[in-house]
Amino acid sequence: MNAVLVVGVIGADCHSVGNKILDYAFSEAGFKVVNIGVLSSQEDFINAAIETNADAIIVSSLYGHGEMDCRGLKAKCIESGLENILLYVGGNLVVGKQDWETVEQRFLEMGFDRVYPPGTHPDTAMKDLIFDLRLNMIPEGGSMNGVYSAY
Repeated sequence: MNAVLVVGVIGADCHSVGNKILDYAFSEAGFKVVNIGVLSSQEDFINAAIETNADAIIVSSLYGHGEMDCRGLKAKCIESGLENILLYVGGNLVVGKQDWETVEQRFLEMGFDRVYPPGTHPDTAMKDLIFDLRLNMIPEGGSMNGVYSAY
C-alpha cells in the first residue's frame, strides 16, 4: 500500500501520546505515516502534505481548542491545491461538555471528512481510511481490531 498520511497535533496542544499511538497503529497497518508532532500549525500540516503527496491529513487535538485551531484548514488546503485530500480530526475538540452530534456537525461543516470523539480506537479511523481511499486491504489474522496488511 502506498497511502501517505500526515498526522500531528494542531495548535498549542502538546499532548503527544495519542499522536504516537496513531503513528504506530497506522504504520503497523501499512500506511506511510509522516508525523509532524505536536504544536503544529495548519501550514505545517499543509506543507507536509504537499511535500509528501499525502492522501490524508489526520489532526489530533486534546486540549479543547480544536475548533479554534482547525477553523479555515479546509480553505487553506484548497488554496494550496489540496482540494481532494481527506481531512480527519479527532480528540477532545471543544471546551466543556457539548453534545457530540453538534460538535461533529460543526467540524463536518468546517470541511472535515471524518470527526472522532475522545476515546475512538485507531481501528475506526483505519476502517474509514480503507473505505475512503478505496484501498484493498484485509486485516492480518482476519480481525478488524488488529494489524492490517495490504493484498
